[in-house]
Amino acid sequence: MAQTQSGEPGDGAAEVLDRPLPDGVRRRVVQIVSDGFGGLTLGELPAQLRQYARFTPSRRLRFAGNAMAAAVEGDPLFRGRVGEKFREAQPELAGALDAGSPPPAADPLDVAAAAYVLRPPGWVKLVAAAGEEALRADAERAGEESRAELERLAGELARAREHTRAETERLRTELDAARKESDALHRKLRAALSDVRRGEAALRRIRTEADAVRADAQALVSAAESENRRLKSRLGEAEAALEATRKAAREGRSVEDMRVRLLLDTLLDATQGLRRELALPPVSVRPAETVDAVEPGRMSPKDIAARALSEHDPAILDQLLALPQAHLVVDGYNVTKTGYPQMPLEKQRLRLLGQLSQLAAQTGAETTCVFDGAELAAPVLLAPPRGVRVLFSKPGVTADELIRQLVRAEPPGRPVVVVSTDREVADGIARAGARPVASAVLLKRFSRG
Repeated sequence: MAQTQSGEPGDGAAEVLDRPLPDGVRRRVVQIVSDGFGGLTLGELPAQLRQYARFTPSRRLRFAGNAMAAAVEGDPLFRGRVGEKFREAQPELAGALDAGSPPPAADPLDVAAAAYVLRPPGWVKLVAAAGEEALRADAERAGEESRAELERLAGELARAREHTRAETERLRTELDAARKESDALHRKLRAALSDVRRGEAALRRIRTEADAVRADAQALVSAAESENRRLKSRLGEAEAALEATRKAAREGRSVEDMRVRLLLDTLLDATQGLRRELALPPVSVRPAETVDAVEPGRMSPKDIAARALSEHDPAILDQLLALPQAHLVVDGYNVTKTGYPQMPLEKQRLRLLGQLSQLAAQTGAETTCVFDGAELAAPVLLAPPRGVRVLFSKPGVTADELIRQLVRAEPPGRPVVVVSTDREVADGIARAGARPVASAVLLKRFSRG
């Protein structure tokens, strides 16, 4: 092996291939390189092939074929190492090539590939001969395949012609039958079209008559519906007027009686309270003594005003609730969001109602707490505490409007105290005769206990 690669005159290493390596020989060469590739260490491989060292043989053939062919062609040292691995794998073929007598039964492509790698004397001739043999074999194989394909196509052409003749005859027969059937169908179609035209004429006539009848009936129905709606409207108006009359007769007097009776009770309680508190003696006052003036040693009007309670003093709420038949109306959320807005609405309501229940028990005043129904996500299941009436506004009605309705429902003269910081509410109930009190005053009253 050392003599075949020494480069001396007559050595096969000095021979040069003057034509491209045949494809078949090249594939066998790449296979030989790939087979010997695995027996070499990483240092024995050329730099461009080291990246494929861990590839499987199949992947190496697929991805590194060109690189292995280039390496075995341009790197004599690598080619010698691959040749040594080939000699170890196929010693008989390598020995025959070294002896200059390749086995006659061996595949020419295998012989040429082995000669290309081992480079024995005369390897170029072996490669050229293998290429010519491969071309000749390919040409013979192509000729045989062409002849077989030609014979197959000729047979298919003959069968196609026979099939075409049979199919043409069958189609001709079917065409004759179809023509006869078409003639019969044309005759039937002409008769049917004549019947259809007569039927369409009769249908148009019937439709015209039906449209006229339908128009007359629609006019009658419209007139009847219009009259029916008019009568129903008049009947509804009459029933509404009758119901309003009955309701006014049934409820009007009872509501007025209740208002009058409540006002009378208020006046009587106020009169009795004044009589008890004043304990008036028999009348001994002279008209001159009724004239308002400041006597020597008595307080002036300024002194009296200085002793009045502040608007923010919770004692003023006790004075108002001490009036006979006093009614306390509380704007619920206005108070809770002033005093403890950080709590959930449910806990705000429970805390306020508990405090109002204690206040009602202390003062004896009628107490009503109003909440805005728009704040609710669902109906409230709540047991009102003792002495406190709890109301929620209906959908579309605010708590402010419900408070104004409560104030308007009271008879004039009854003391009504409304707790709310809302200026619009305070102004509205003040015009209606009620006494507004700020929410902070009620919260101070609660804190006092």
